[in-house]
Amino acid sequence: MAEVVKMPKMSDTMTDGVIAKWHKKVGDKVKSGDVLAEIETDKATMDFESYQDGTLLYIGVEEGKSVPVDAVIAVLGNEGEDYKAALENSTPPAAPPAPAEKKEEEKPTAEKEPAPATDKAPAAAPAPAAKVDTSNIPATVIRMPALSDTMTEGIINKWNFKVGDKVKSDDSLADVETDKATMEVVGYEAGTLLYIGPKEGEAAPVNGIIAIVGKEGTDITPLLQDAPAPAAKAAPAEAAPAATPAPAAESAPAAEPETTHSDGRVKASPLARKIAKDKGIDINAVKGSAEGGRIVKKDVEGFKPGEATAAAPGVGEAKPAAAAPATAPAPIQIPTFTGEEKFTEKPVSQMRKVIAKRLSESLFTAPHFYVTMAIDMDQAIAARNKINEVAPVKISFNDFVLKACAVALKQHPAINSSWLGDKIRYNEHIHIGVAVAVDEGLLVPVIRFADGKSLSHISVEVKDLAQRAKAKKLQPADWEGSTFTISNLGMFGVDEFTAIINPPDACILAISGIQAVPVVKNGAVVPGNIMKVTLSCDHRVVDGATGAAFLQTLKSLLEEPVRLLI
Repeated sequence: MAEVVKMPKMSDTMTDGVIAKWHKKVGDKVKSGDVLAEIETDKATMDFESYQDGTLLYIGVEEGKSVPVDAVIAVLGNEGEDYKAALENSTPPAAPPAPAEKKEEEKPTAEKEPAPATDKAPAAAPAPAAKVDTSNIPATVIRMPALSDTMTEGIINKWNFKVGDKVKSDDSLADVETDKATMEVVGYEAGTLLYIGPKEGEAAPVNGIIAIVGKEGTDITPLLQDAPAPAAKAAPAEAAPAATPAPAAESAPAAEPETTHSDGRVKASPLARKIAKDKGIDINAVKGSAEGGRIVKKDVEGFKPGEATAAAPGVGEAKPAAAAPATAPAPIQIPTFTGEEKFTEKPVSQMRKVIAKRLSESLFTAPHFYVTMAIDMDQAIAARNKINEVAPVKISFNDFVLKACAVALKQHPAINSSWLGDKIRYNEHIHIGVAVAVDEGLLVPVIRFADGKSLSHISVEVKDLAQRAKAKKLQPADWEGSTFTISNLGMFGVDEFTAIINPPDACILAISGIQAVPVVKNGAVVPGNIMKVTLSCDHRVVDGATGAAFLQTLKSLLEEPVRLLI
């Protein structure tokens, strides 16, 4: 009996999925456990296995198309079996919407005048043709994969092959720059590289066509007819001619000489005054050649400095014309310096685009509030020195703070939570993200189950993740799933700062440098070592008293580090 296969829900936040690749075609025998397809979710691209045996009778979704969870994507059954009844009895499949849209298009064309009808006919024609031809074309479309959970587009950093080259299924076709790192894109198909879409340095949206691999000499035109990439490229190309304000700017100086304006006895055009000012020439010393003695551009440009000292009575003086030049004070000569305005513009990297988008959404969506506390680090400094005498690896103050946060989060679950819109998730596990600065921006690798790890274990893991982050070798699993985040600028000597919450976390802790300052202990002013920390909180989840209580616990743990061992 034929059974429908529906789009599974492969993550808690998944609402729809994209068929990245079909591993079976209609007519193939399928066993339970066989990989039917690769499905791209909001988190990653995963293998989708069959839970039954049979023959693949129907595929309802093309590669690259998105369908909602629980929509029909395929039908399995006995070879030659009529599967239409199974489709009709299932929830609305993905295929029926297409005919409905065609009917809506046909009605207006019949009821309205012929001109719009002829416009719509060519646009609608490629759709059915592409579907018919695609099934018979011996070529495979390679699309831009989602290489991270926040990626919306990728930049082709380098093509490793050119059109006409033979490629294998495990060859790396290109290096793609995402918002997190530069990664390889594997074609998973053997054949000839027939088409390359975006050039090196150009961006392509996730799921956009970037290449086609197939049999040499294949006509790939039908595969490109409904590609989203060309439409995206057309917009910038059309916008380019509009942004040409140069001719308007050139016309401005031409109008200046015709405008005259009087300054006491001196008549000069604005352009002449500007040139005189730029050259350090006293406008009063220039003789005008235009009507009424007006000074124009050519008078200033032809003025000789030697004439200024003989004729000029001084800048801004209103002395009578009959005054003897010999008794006039020397004109004030303002030294001139001509500089060159220079700048460099670089395109925004994928990483910087996502940082801008996510942090803007965080700051403008989540109502932030901040709680700052000063912590006496004398005992922590002494404990660290003792530990580093015997520890197999060097323990940093950041490791101390991370461990203390993990212990404190166990006591304050509200800080270790997430806002999910209609509910709040209180995480019982503790995954702490550590902000790491890299050349192009910021990455936040995650220390998982930090509360159960020793200081030495945390130290080794943080160093390894930081090195791989700077080398762009992190994988999606390394930066996903944090429940709390730490941002440390103490190594730069920062006295105090605030950080923007890293969604979906409810809080982030900003750690400043340890400052040697005078403090009061037992009624006496003595030298002390103080570190300020600031907790940024999402007020939808955390209240002020809750944030302050967490910092109190953190303070007590760092001021008495022996409590971290309990």
